[in-house]
Formats: sequence, C-alpha cells, structure tokens
Amino acid sequence: MKNYIKISFLLTFIFIGISGCKDTYLEKVPLSGPSDQTYFANQDELILAVNGIYSAMVIHPTDDMPYVTTIDAATDINWDRNNSGLQSLGKGNQDSNNDYARALWTQLYRLIARCNFILDNVEKVKDKTSPEIYARSIGEARFVRAYAYQNLIEMFGGVPLVTKMLSLSEAQLPKNSKDEVLTFIFSELDAASVDLPVTYGANDAGRATKGAALAIKARAALFNEKWDVAAQAAKSVMDLNTYTLHHNFTELFSYNGENSKEIILSLQYLKTAKRTHAVTRNLLSRNGQGTSNKVPSQSLVDAFTCTDGLPIDKSPLYNPSKPFENRDPRLGYTVALPGSTFFNYQFETHKDSLKCWNYNSTPRARVDNQDAINAFSSFTGYCWRKYVDVIDKVDVARSELNIILIRYAEVQLIYAEAKIEKGEIDQSVYNAINLVRQRPGVNMPPVPTGLSQAALRSIVRKERLFELAMEGFRLFDIRRWKIADKIMTGPFYGRVPRGLLASAPAIDDHGIANYAGVANRAELRVVETRQFDAGRDYLWPIPNIEIVTDPNIIQNPGY
Repeated sequence: MKNYIKISFLLTFIFIGISGCKDTYLEKVPLSGPSDQTYFANQDELILAVNGIYSAMVIHPTDDMPYVTTIDAATDINWDRNNSGLQSLGKGNQDSNNDYARALWTQLYRLIARCNFILDNVEKVKDKTSPEIYARSIGEARFVRAYAYQNLIEMFGGVPLVTKMLSLSEAQLPKNSKDEVLTFIFSELDAASVDLPVTYGANDAGRATKGAALAIKARAALFNEKWDVAAQAAKSVMDLNTYTLHHNFTELFSYNGENSKEIILSLQYLKTAKRTHAVTRNLLSRNGQGTSNKVPSQSLVDAFTCTDGLPIDKSPLYNPSKPFENRDPRLGYTVALPGSTFFNYQFETHKDSLKCWNYNSTPRARVDNQDAINAFSSFTGYCWRKYVDVIDKVDVARSELNIILIRYAEVQLIYAEAKIEKGEIDQSVYNAINLVRQRPGVNMPPVPTGLSQAALRSIVRKERLFELAMEGFRLFDIRRWKIADKIMTGPFYGRVPRGLLASAPAIDDHGIANYAGVANRAELRVVETRQFDAGRDYLWPIPNIEIVTDPNIIQNPGY
C-alpha cells in the first residue's frame, strides 16, 4: 500500500488541462504532458499550471458532490443516507480507515503538492513572464496551499507541514502542531494578499483575489480564537469596498446568482469541460427525480426564529398547527418545507399524502406522491433547497452550477463574532449582524443595541446557523464552540411522519432544540442514534495508511 502524502509529492507532476470555456471560466491552454525537468518553459505553461490547482480544488469525496456540500452531514443539521464513511462520522462510529476522512486528507495533500511544484519551479520563467502574471501566479499558489492547510488543521489538528517537493529521503515527516501550521497559513495569506488583484475580468472569474486571501485568514483566525487577527482581516475585506450582499438570498445559490458581488470565491463547473457535480440529484425530492440522499434535521428546522426574532418556544407568532408560517425567511430558502412548491411539484411528506400536484404540466396534474410513498424518500421529511435549481431538470446528475467557497455574509459574521469575543462591542458589530439579517427578502428585525456579550454571542452563533447551513461550516463551528459533545449524542430526528409536533421544543442559546417537554415527542422519526466521544471526536482520525507507512506520524487520540 502507498503513503498518500509521499506518493503525491514524489510522483511526476501531472497537470490536468480542462478543455472548453465560457465567459466566467478560467482560460485554458493545451498541454502535451511535459516532465518536471522541462516545465516551465514560458508564461503560458505557468498559467496552465496555476489553472490546474483550481481544477484540483474540486474535491468530491462522496456521491460526486463537492465536500463543502456534504461535510455538514457529520453534524447535527444534516444526515447522509448512505452507509458510508460520512455517515459514520456523523454517527460517531468512525475509525482510522474512514474513507471520507481519507479522501479529504489525500486530495488536500495532492492539492498542496501541485502548489509546491509551481512554487519550486516558477523561478525558471521569471524572465519570460510579465511581472504582473509572475507575482499573481505565486500569490495564487500560496493562497490555494494555505486554503488546503486551513481545511486540514480544522479536520485533523496538527498535520505534516510540507512546503516543497520532497525527495525520497525526505518523505517521512512528523506532524507539526496546529499552531505551527496556523502561523504558516497566516504568513502565506499575508504574502498572497499583496500579490493578488482585488478583481479580475470576466475571463478570469474563479481565481483567488486579495479579498479571498484576507477572508480565509479571517476564517482561520476565528476558528482558532485569534480574535484580533480575525477582526482585522475581516475589516480589511470590508474596506476593499468590492463586495455587497446579494439582494435575493435564494438566487445566490442558483445560476442567476453566479456572478453576484457577494461571492468572493467559488468552485467553477462547466459541462463542456467535463466538470460537473451531482448536488441536485442528491438533495432533490423523489418527485423531482432526486434521491433525497442528504437531508436536514428536525432540529435545524426548529432552530430558525419567528419573524419577530424570537425563538419558536417564546414567540407569540409560532403556531404548532402551522409551524412554517411567520418564520425567518431563510428557513424556507434553505430547506424545502412540507406544503411548499419544490422543483415544480407540491412538496408534501406526510405519509398519508398519497397524491400531489405536478406543476410541470399544463394544466397541473395529480400524480403519485413519491415523497410520501417511496421507501427512499427523505428520511426526515425535509430536503435542502440550496443549489437545487430547476434549470438542472434536464440532467439532475450533472449540474454545472458553481459552488460557493467564500461569501461576504460570512466575512460580516466573522467580524461581528471576533469583536464580540474581544469584548469590543460597538455599533460596527450591530451593523455587521444587521446587514446580514436585513438583506432584501430576509428583512429580519434589527438586533437591539445595548445587549450583553453573552446575548450577542448567542445571536451571532445562531446567525451563522441560519445563514450558512449546508455550506460546510457547521462541523467547525460546533467543535470550536465546544458543543459537539452535547448535540451529537442521542437521536437524530426527522418530522412526525403523520402529523406535527404538539408544541414547540425548548430552544437554547445555541438554537438547539430539546424535545423533552413535547407531549408527542415519541412520534418523531428517529433516523439514527448517535454517539460522541469528547476525548476523541473533536478531531478526525489520520488515515491508517499514513500511520502504517510513516512511523513519524502520531495518530490522533482515541483512534
């Protein structure tokens, strides 16, 4: 068997050219397969090599879905129906051979290897490349490498820090501490932010910018309680005056929103380049020809406040017989709710709803309701709406909708949280939170001034849940807030199959629902029962193959 880090760094570097283009995709240059001894020869080869690292950022560890759209299934808000490594990470019975964790480790280190190859060889074409392209290319490679390491340390803790191509004698490396890697990440992103442009033309959409480097620095700092660094980096993004929140929350996750000024960086997909994903198929309802493979939890649905800003257990607007009315609009924008229209079908998951309306025909027609009668319809009674665009109806398994990695709303919430944790609560904190809460179409009431640090901490943590659900942040949030051991143990609930909850559950300061006081809580569907070992599960296991082939790497505790 192979050590994936060593193989990634020792194999001859192969660049994957992507044929075809569209206005918003990276420029491509043909490549005949040079060796690492002859590469680079000119500016075109340097540009192609850099394009290759963006291609390598498209990581699909399971179900042909980018990992930012699947990783929330290892948390309290999402569930993976497959008997898979991802399901094991959510259930808490993973081991060091977990295929989902191994895929991310392997592919992120392959991405790092590509970046190291560029940085080790870029000097060869310095005199043959324009100063602008030369500096930008170095900045892009450093940014992507730092982005890969930022993901690795949040999943695995300390990891080997590899900053160059390795010889065989250098191949066995110990882990660096998480703090050591974090220091490297900050340094790389600082350097990259100097070399990267603020914006690009349409033909270069999808490349890293100064704003992307600063935003990932802010994210890495927030996740590691470096409040000063996080607030300063987020403020630097804000001061660029380049990004604004999109006017329509649902459109942001559709084809019509791909060029939004809220998006700082996204993964680029294109059918003619043979770069697609199956997010639509995996998230979509059975009536819509999807598999309902990744589904949101009942607890997520109950976390969203009412339109008065109060949780459902305290708001006079909440009606248990009409639980989806008078709720934060982001609930219905994020989750396909029973009674709504989804992919041009009436979406109803009550098990007695044997027929539903098909609005794809004129006139509309009654059809068998697969979302109630199919054995593999949503196990929770809900589906995800983000990234499900009816334009993909012709081919739900091959979507070319871009997937967002960084957006401006996250930057605003990073700034607010960092300032709150620093104890520097001023009007800018309220402005940042309210900007997110009050975008057109959401229009939630502003946060009242004069709140305590604890009250604002609760608000910003819940705002992250409401705003960023199903975008790949929840795992890292519940870990850094040290609540994973409390919320990842016990039943993972779906809706009452043939009815509704008799009353609202109790909602705590994190937005977590407690159903102990609900009279008919026994009627909730128990999708699975989870466990969480606080001494082990705050980190994922380093893949066993790495431990076996490199005795210098020490496994994470408990595995």
